[in-house]
Amino acid sequence: MMPVSMVGRAGELAELDRAWCTVVSGDRPAPTVTVITGAAGVGKSLLVAAALEGFAPRPAMVLAGAARVHDPAPYDWLAAVLSGRDTSGLDLPPDALAWLAQQPTAPRERYAPGTLLRLAVRTVRLLVGAGPAVLVVEDLHALDPASLNLLCELAATPELPALLVVVSRPPADAVAPDLTVRALARLCGVRGAVRQHLAPLTAAEVAEVLTQVYGGTRPAEPVATAVWQRTGGNPYVLTELLAAHAGAGPEGLVHQPLPEHLRPPVPRPAAPPDAEPPDAELTGREIEVLGCLVAGMSNKQAARALGISVRTVTVHVSNLLRKTGSASRTEAALWAVRRRLPVSAPPG
Repeated sequence: MMPVSMVGRAGELAELDRAWCTVVSGDRPAPTVTVITGAAGVGKSLLVAAALEGFAPRPAMVLAGAARVHDPAPYDWLAAVLSGRDTSGLDLPPDALAWLAQQPTAPRERYAPGTLLRLAVRTVRLLVGAGPAVLVVEDLHALDPASLNLLCELAATPELPALLVVVSRPPADAVAPDLTVRALARLCGVRGAVRQHLAPLTAAEVAEVLTQVYGGTRPAEPVATAVWQRTGGNPYVLTELLAAHAGAGPEGLVHQPLPEHLRPPVPRPAAPPDAEPPDAELTGREIEVLGCLVAGMSNKQAARALGISVRTVTVHVSNLLRKTGSASRTEAALWAVRRRLPVSAPPG
């Protein structure tokens, strides 16, 4: 089956093209920001790929990255951008670059959070160079706090000749909904920012897709409507249904079963309220250490800020991981953010 064109997304493609022309013209003193939101499978990444393919002139540089699904770490987006890239010519401290790239040989101690953020911005600046460039951020809803902060800084960085394209599911699907809401608000609040929310395809658009797939023969309206209802107008579900039953005509799509991975899971009985595990009971000192983790501090930095030994901080971090059921420091920090705990890094 031949790939289907971007049915129903012509307006969004044209808007992305206009945003790119703004970057190329150099009319803006800061990056042009485009935020694309929508449910899973609605075609966000496909839209970005189609836009990149059509940009003229071609971007001098495309920096693309996404969140790690398992065990997220600070600056995941930038680490993905740097993965496999020759960075030997970048004018940056090698130890900082190794840490930002999440290299196994990176030193255990790192820079203060503010310094590291400035180095991360400088890294992107050096990669972009004279531009024009496109910065693609996939799955903002799953990114770590440091990456979110970096993206918001980049959106306001002067003299950065780039189009910043951010793709995200709704905050309700996010690892840390509050952080996602704040990040999206900051990005959309940048002057000249473009906001696109992709809705499911309409019944008429599903009919157009079927017309393309079946050699220009438009299906009967009841058939197209039935396929639309089965798929919810979700382009991914529709494409998977077409691929699974490529030999069937449009009418067959109405009755053929959905591929197994698209079938809704069998709901489990709801657990009684008393079966829910209680929130961890943290001591005052553990809450202070947790605030340091949220701020991205190392054990040494936390010890200096709290006036305690590094060994004591290490014990508190170990207790926090156990009590919160977290597998990493970043996961513990996200645990605190999700529960809106009143944690903050101590001054100094």
